[in-house]
Amino acid sequence: MILHRYFARRYVMAFLGTLGVFFTLLTMIDLVEQARRYGDSTGIAELLAVSLLNAPSKLYEILPLIVIISGITLFLGLARSSEMVVTRAAGRSALSALLAPVTVTLLLGIAAVALFNPLVAATTRAYEVRTDSLKGEQRVIALSDDGLWLRQGDAEAQTVIRAKGANLDGTVLREASFLTFDTEGRPRERVEADFAELQPGHWLMRGVKRWPLSADNPETAAERLPQMTLASSLTATQIRDSFGDPAAISVWKLPGFIARLKEAGFTARRHEVFLHTELAQPAFLTAMLLIGAGFTLRHQRGGRVGVMVLGAILLSFGVYFLRNFAQILGENGQIPPALAAWAPPVAAILSSLGLLLHLEDG
Repeated sequence: MILHRYFARRYVMAFLGTLGVFFTLLTMIDLVEQARRYGDSTGIAELLAVSLLNAPSKLYEILPLIVIISGITLFLGLARSSEMVVTRAAGRSALSALLAPVTVTLLLGIAAVALFNPLVAATTRAYEVRTDSLKGEQRVIALSDDGLWLRQGDAEAQTVIRAKGANLDGTVLREASFLTFDTEGRPRERVEADFAELQPGHWLMRGVKRWPLSADNPETAAERLPQMTLASSLTATQIRDSFGDPAAISVWKLPGFIARLKEAGFTARRHEVFLHTELAQPAFLTAMLLIGAGFTLRHQRGGRVGVMVLGAILLSFGVYFLRNFAQILGENGQIPPALAAWAPPVAAILSSLGLLLHLEDG
């Protein structure tokens, strides 16, 4: 247990050091990018706040890279100091020496999904709000328990739209309610429609009842129409993009959000793939560590160190590309979401264990 604790402590120190270096680099790079975009109209304090809000999501994306660099740092250090040679001479196999780093990696992966993921989701939402305000934009769609909400407007009026259901891209609404406000925020008109279809430049509504809210008695002045149109600047692309990145939703809230998406009539395949990918994150981080161990755990001689490190990095990028490719296939419905998320890390773990068993001679 003393040896395992020693290896675990060395690995944690390598991980924290690598994490700190990447956090600093990503924050500084993003600060330069934010200054290029909004530096003319925003102070340095606001730019730094925006960069700090964006840093956790960027750091979370490269977590597999941080793990493999930390693993390579640990194993090269053990090999150069001959500590691994002494460990194997004492009767411990290389696989048993991996027990502590693998356990720490699994715990880090679980903590990342359970704790760091909600933090990333919160900072991502705050970052989107900040950047939208800097750009003068606002999100046009929201999804809640009581239906789908949209917002549109121009210089003359603002309209809030609620619908109980929609098609896959939000261009056809069922049981829709349109509430229009004037420039001073006073309600001007209310329209209820059985169906509303978004066409270029307007909504086409059928089964309409219209209330002029400026009248003394809106119900008396209400009228029923077989159909009517309402001007709109929305597009199907705007509606789809307003759902944002699934990363902006905490993994704890994602199952409920997926259920609401399906109830509203939207496809939730992208969010389902993301949920399974998050659940498979500990296994994927373990695969990254084992890839690094397979190339650098043995005693290194001469100029082979650089070649072995390069091989580990290239193979890890290959596995990362394979996971992203599987995610795309899952989002397009070519393979099931669970298979898209779990197959790459499981295959990488088995391949790495095969390499370690092949090289193991203790």
